[in-house]
This record gives sequence, structure tokens and C-alpha cells, in this order.
Amino acid sequence: MSRLDMFLAGLRFRSSTPTFEVGDEVPVFVTDRGPSGLRARIGDTVLELPDADQSLFDSKVQIEIESFDEETHRGTARVLEVLENEG
Repeated sequence: MSRLDMFLAGLRFRSSTPTFEVGDEVPVFVTDRGPSGLRARIGDTVLELPDADQSLFDSKVQIEIESFDEETHRGTARVLEVLENEG
């Protein structure tokens, strides 16, 4: 293995449209309000939080993915835990 290979080992590029699996748990910031409630954006991926308390706007929360469409990069999730509440 060359020095360059060792240097680059484990290096991955981040996507502007990350994908998720049902059941994934991730920390996110609640970034805006949509027609169906609060939303979290991760790059260009949008996760709807339909049952989230409106006071969580602009907070960091741990969510669990409930549904996700890889073609549209949209999904739904539920809040598991409030990590930092700024709302």
C-alpha cells in the first residue's frame, strides 16, 4: 500500500443528498416549518417531522426514520430525544 493509499484510507465524500433506511437513528437540526409540520434538512434531503412539538423549531434532536424515498430524497421521521432545545 502506497503512502497516498494509506493517507486516503477511509476517506469518503459527503453527499448533498444523503439516504437513510427505515429505523436509522440520526441527530438533526429542526430547520423549518412545512405544511405538515416541522422539517429537518440534511443537505438537499428533507425529513418531515409531522408529530413534533412546534417548540422544537431550531433545536437539535435525535430522530428515527419512519419512511424514506431514495428518488426524491424525502422522508418522515419521529423525534426520539431532544438534544439541544433552542426553541
